[in-house]
Amino acid sequence: MNRLVAVNSPDDIKENYRNTPVERLINYHNFNMPFGEIPKAEMLISMCMDNRNQLRIPNNFAFILRSGGGNLRHNEFKVSYAVAVGGVKYIALIGHSNCGMVNLSKQKDSLINGLVENAGWEREFARDHFNQFAPIFEIGNEIDFLITEARRLRNRYPAINVVPLYYRIEDHKLYFVIEDS
Repeated sequence: MNRLVAVNSPDDIKENYRNTPVERLINYHNFNMPFGEIPKAEMLISMCMDNRNQLRIPNNFAFILRSGGGNLRHNEFKVSYAVAVGGVKYIALIGHSNCGMVNLSKQKDSLINGLVENAGWEREFARDHFNQFAPIFEIGNEIDFLITEARRLRNRYPAINVVPLYYRIEDHKLYFVIEDS
């Protein structure tokens, strides 16, 4: 089942996101909406650290947290800050196609070798590092992770709108994620 909904025109933005920071995010990024003056952050965006993901948004529009897979499990205090001090009411979780945090076990040897060759680590230390942290940062399937993480954050921050979005590397566009299966 295809769980992505393309946003090919502003009319494709879901009704419940009209006149919200989510609508503005998609209009800025997908449709090159002109930037205006933004006095303060309107939302928190969590996205992968992958250099292939670049959003077109104005300065001051959002708090942005970048981590492997857009995983917020170990960034909750930063989320709490954006909510409590920044006053944001929306969180966009943005996953993407071909994410390196999917199936980390298949990358074990290259990651260990890269740490030995590039960082000067001992092989055993690199192996222990991988074994300790890979299970924490493995996200499985990108879309399943987005849905699970959105649900987790909604339970943690019940007054905040958490919206899973998907960035296709192939066309650099944002898509809605269908959550009910």
